[in-house]
Amino acid sequence: MKKLSLFVFLMMVSVLLVACGNDKEEGNASNAATGDSKTTETAKKETTKPVEVEFWHAMNGDHEKWLEDAAVKFSEENENITVKLVNQGSYNDLSQKLLAAAKAKTSPTIAQAYAEWMTEYNANNLVVDLAPMINAENGFPADASYEDISEVFRNDNTFGDKVLGLPFNKSTRVLFYNKDYFEANGLTAPTTWDELAAAATTLTKEIDGKKVVGMGFENGLAHEISMWFEQAGGDFVDEKEGKVLFNTDAGLRALTFINTMLKDGSARMAGEDGYLSGPFTRGDVAMYIGSSAGLAYVAKDAGDMNWSTTPLPKDVEAAAPFQGTNITMFANSTEAEQAAAFEFMKYLITPENTVDWAKATGYLPVRESAQQGKDWLSFIEEYEAYQAGNAQYADGFIDVRLPGSYAMKNAISVELDKMLFEGATPAETLEAMSKKAQEALDQAK
Repeated sequence: MKKLSLFVFLMMVSVLLVACGNDKEEGNASNAATGDSKTTETAKKETTKPVEVEFWHAMNGDHEKWLEDAAVKFSEENENITVKLVNQGSYNDLSQKLLAAAKAKTSPTIAQAYAEWMTEYNANNLVVDLAPMINAENGFPADASYEDISEVFRNDNTFGDKVLGLPFNKSTRVLFYNKDYFEANGLTAPTTWDELAAAATTLTKEIDGKKVVGMGFENGLAHEISMWFEQAGGDFVDEKEGKVLFNTDAGLRALTFINTMLKDGSARMAGEDGYLSGPFTRGDVAMYIGSSAGLAYVAKDAGDMNWSTTPLPKDVEAAAPFQGTNITMFANSTEAEQAAAFEFMKYLITPENTVDWAKATGYLPVRESAQQGKDWLSFIEEYEAYQAGNAQYADGFIDVRLPGSYAMKNAISVELDKMLFEGATPAETLEAMSKKAQEALDQAK
């Protein structure tokens, strides 16, 4: 990958962010960026004096409250470390401010970041390789090892031989469904595309005086289209080669499946509702695919509706996208700040904390021991809707992390909308999507 000038990088990503609506001491920067960090044991000596870790994030509401409480508890247990939380608004706001801070050399110690952002930061030597800290003798405790982090999340943070972050708020897509509607019509939760389509057809009718549509697709369908291609037995993008792979029979099958339900009226887009959680909790839509992080929002609005979630129905293969941000460390921080920040990053994903976070927010535990531990299993046994996400780790995959990923998704969205709203055929759409997506990736090389 060619190294971008910082100016070109900043300009390029700033433009791409418009399309992405469905996120000190300079002398240490060079050594940190190339991974020449102290071992954890040695670096811990840097925290014997008071040090502040500045953490930029985009958490709000109950999510921010949990983070604030965690920061206070951490500081109480680590009296020389203060964590300064800075809420930067939305993810778009956060990304724009991180770019501006990088240009001004005023980056925070750590920040939430999607893997696509980290790709660009790494190309410009803006972030720290955590591998030396992780691999140090005392990098991670034995009862909460690095290898205990789910492979899908470790992969999301691994770039060649570098580790550029640790996972934080992670979610997957699940199928939300109205159990009352299903049971009244003798249906069970669908496990395949064929069952999904059949249930959507059966449930598209008037129920209890209400006009119901069987299936719903979120407006940001372009940002989860890789899921449909993977389930149809195809591939999305070769990340190593930067080559689009979805213009195949599998890709055509996926688009045709979606388009057929929309055309026959058994499915709808979110449209003016913005998100499908609203139509779902009103009973206007019988089922929809959405983020597991939306569980708390559905529960809040569902009232006495009998609802749940189920793993994503499969076609040729089971495939579940795992999404969400990581925490990355910026290279213009001091060694003392980096050592302290690494301790806080690990603290956020201890087995106890990652379960507590998942319970409070609807995100998923990032550790295998936590996912299979008594505390979490007891919780999801009581709250059935959380079980679907826990069942999908083995089928999980991560999003494309190439430079130009935002532009690629925007290009796909433009062409996909022509099928969703303007009558373009699936074949026409697939060809145009493939061409425009490849152009976007090539321009970013």
